Amino acid sequence: MITEKSPNLLQAYQREINSYDEILGANGQVKPHWQTLFSTLEKIGMKELHSRNFEIINKLRENGVTYNVYENSGSLNRPWQLDPIPFLIEQKEWNVVAKGLKQRALVLDLMLRDIYGRQRLIKENILPPELVYGNRGFFRSCNDIKLPSENQLTLYAADIARGPDGRMWVIDNRTQAPSGTGYALENRSVMSKILPELTNGMYVSRLSPFFTSLQQTVASLAVKAKDYPNIVYLTPGSNNETYFEHAYLAAYLGYTLVQGDDLLVRDGFVWLKSIDGLEKVDVIIRRIDDEWCDPLELRQDSRLGIPGLLHAIRSGNVSVINPPGSSVLENNGLLPFMNAASRFFLGENLIMPSVATWWCGQAKEMNHVLANLPKLIIKSTNRKQKIRSVYGKSLTEAQLNDLRKLIIENPTEFVAQEEVSLSTTPALVDGKIEPRFAALRAYLVSDGKDYHVMDGGLTRSSAVRDRFEISHQYGGFSKDTWIVSDTVLMPPPRIIIPTAASVHHHPSLPSRSAENLFWVGRYCERTMATTKFLKITINALQENVNFGGSIKSEHIDVLLKSLTHLTLSYPGFIDDDNPELLKNPYPGIHDLVFNAKKAGTIAYSVEYFLRGVITVSDKWSHDTWRIINLIENSLKKIKSSDPDANNPNMIQKILDKLHTRLFTFYGIISESMPRDNGFYLLEAGKLIERILSRISIIRSTFSFKNDLNVENDLVEAVLINHHLLVHYRLLYKSHISLEAMLDMVLLEESLPYSLSYQLDALAECLSKLPKTSSNERLTKAEKAVLEASTKIKLTDIATLGTYDAETLYRENLDNLLANVFSLISSVTVCLTDVYFTHTVIQHSLMENPENSDTNEI
Repeated sequence: MITEKSPNLLQAYQREINSYDEILGANGQVKPHWQTLFSTLEKIGMKELHSRNFEIINKLRENGVTYNVYENSGSLNRPWQLDPIPFLIEQKEWNVVAKGLKQRALVLDLMLRDIYGRQRLIKENILPPELVYGNRGFFRSCNDIKLPSENQLTLYAADIARGPDGRMWVIDNRTQAPSGTGYALENRSVMSKILPELTNGMYVSRLSPFFTSLQQTVASLAVKAKDYPNIVYLTPGSNNETYFEHAYLAAYLGYTLVQGDDLLVRDGFVWLKSIDGLEKVDVIIRRIDDEWCDPLELRQDSRLGIPGLLHAIRSGNVSVINPPGSSVLENNGLLPFMNAASRFFLGENLIMPSVATWWCGQAKEMNHVLANLPKLIIKSTNRKQKIRSVYGKSLTEAQLNDLRKLIIENPTEFVAQEEVSLSTTPALVDGKIEPRFAALRAYLVSDGKDYHVMDGGLTRSSAVRDRFEISHQYGGFSKDTWIVSDTVLMPPPRIIIPTAASVHHHPSLPSRSAENLFWVGRYCERTMATTKFLKITINALQENVNFGGSIKSEHIDVLLKSLTHLTLSYPGFIDDDNPELLKNPYPGIHDLVFNAKKAGTIAYSVEYFLRGVITVSDKWSHDTWRIINLIENSLKKIKSSDPDANNPNMIQKILDKLHTRLFTFYGIISESMPRDNGFYLLEAGKLIERILSRISIIRSTFSFKNDLNVENDLVEAVLINHHLLVHYRLLYKSHISLEAMLDMVLLEESLPYSLSYQLDALAECLSKLPKTSSNERLTKAEKAVLEASTKIKLTDIATLGTYDAETLYRENLDNLLANVFSLISSVTVCLTDVYFTHTVIQHSLMENPENSDTNEI
């Protein structure tokens, strides 16, 4: 029997190609480096490639790599998607591309300087004035905004794709806050760990020189910094689509991640509100759009920017990358005039072509667009309008007529581009290697006079065949970009950024980050306290089912009521109008676990814990992110559970797994987090919550005397809650004593969960935090903790068990714990007053916008 040999991966892929593809050269033959890559893929095999792809997915999830999608409001974030097959460009071709990108960056920089300067392009009729003045990216208040360098456009990104002539074409410009460099860096890191053998037979250029050049440029712009420049990375916040990248790059580059409310302008300077006080800021790398930067001179309803920022820039007291006003260059209507601008400034044509573009603000061009509408792609000149590209061929005749009317009514608002056939590239989709349209975002950084190009970039490809839908917002996925060569490339000389050797610099901790770290500690401990006590209560209920009696049920009633006091979920189990809750408590317990809309529940606390964690993403190591990811999985499990299922075994399993993961989070933090102000605030939050929760349980279980058997069961429950039952039995065997238990949980300083130990630990944390005055020996917070600790340590345990014969009320115990509870509660207020000062409103009281970053990926 003669059988046909199965085609190899490359042959199978070639059969799928129906347009120009990246693997093919001008002669129609497979390019050498793609041949080498497919040979390696053949050796790996599709089964192993699928396995590695799952590893990539898990690694990105473990590392917390996300991309927020605003339409997907039901999720905290969306995992970043990375195709295991890289995008290859040969080094010789890339050198030509880099030359064209540098030229285009220089032309755009000259245009920016001219538009906000002499405006020769408009005066000499190279640019129509309405294309500039009528665009929402142009701001008159930015006319005198200048950086202390020759180039004003410090960072530039261009979206490029291979056109029908085989050359790379520019299809879009990103000039105000280019995004994607952090994702490109993470893509490379993951690929090098999981698929290192793909580089066999070729040499791949490194990305790090670009970031070194960026650090040097940023440092050079801090012209007024005498010692160590204070550089901040300005983000709109954790709800922004590319927030992961903001936190990632801030940590990678060594800059402080801030939001607008972390900064203020005073005496013409920008200051960072840190827990050490006000710190002068020298350079701001911004990731918020132009119009949101300064509510005093730009958009009045902005809650994202810094009032007075433009004044500080004009005064030369701070440098902002890129300077506000640079969004005018992202106007799609400028593309038809770029070549004329290049000839005007440089006396030469553009090296890299753009897609043919017609601005409808000119009569001849508009008539051409209207006559050829079914063949064109229609876009808005104002990117801020968030209008998606319209493909004329996909419209009905009625829709085409409606579009014609819109263009005729507002011609300056529209541009049309020729729909050209761009190249495809291999991608792993649904278990097969198939061709997909792709575009590369290339990145450049200025050194003040010239531009350096990243040897790589962020390639995005479409998830849908034969459609150019590459944005991650609409399902596209990313690819690592390799600039490849047959020979080892000499690395560029290492750039050494000069710093003052005598300066001992410690990283700033903004007030907002400080508060979020504090509440991460509180919500983590709040979740653990509730989880632990819920487990104790469910265990008691389960025992009562199997070995129950009337006495047991009384002890369970107390535990259930204590749950309500612990979680503050009133009326809960103390609702006199609903006695059925005590008879059948599982619906109430189920609500305390799964109701994400109710404060005090497990679901609610975990969600707020994760929100705080994401807000301070730059503080966590990769190991920490792995456990954070597992905690998020627990939350997804809770949210996806059947709301009508009251299965105690199922609830126990969820609580056990969540409790273990939160304990692991504590362990990683304890072993890896630097002992800085951030650590001590997180630890303080944890300790405050732990003290309050333990006091709440002791008060609600023992403030009134119960039957001896009931009280013995409650003593055992409290010992379990303090992780002390084994230790207690070693000391007292089977003898149960309220006084012995209180002595242990209140006074024993060698036990980590005793009140004395926790108060001492809290005092130690607070002592490490900066003082507002050098003459201040103890802060208000420290005094409150000292008073609480003294009250506990001076107490006479024998008096705590006494009770009123009629009411059975233990006044001494309840008053002591109530006083300590009040004192420790006041610590949060003291810390807020001293360190979390960003809550002072300095903006317009208009509604806060959901999104300010138009530089989607």
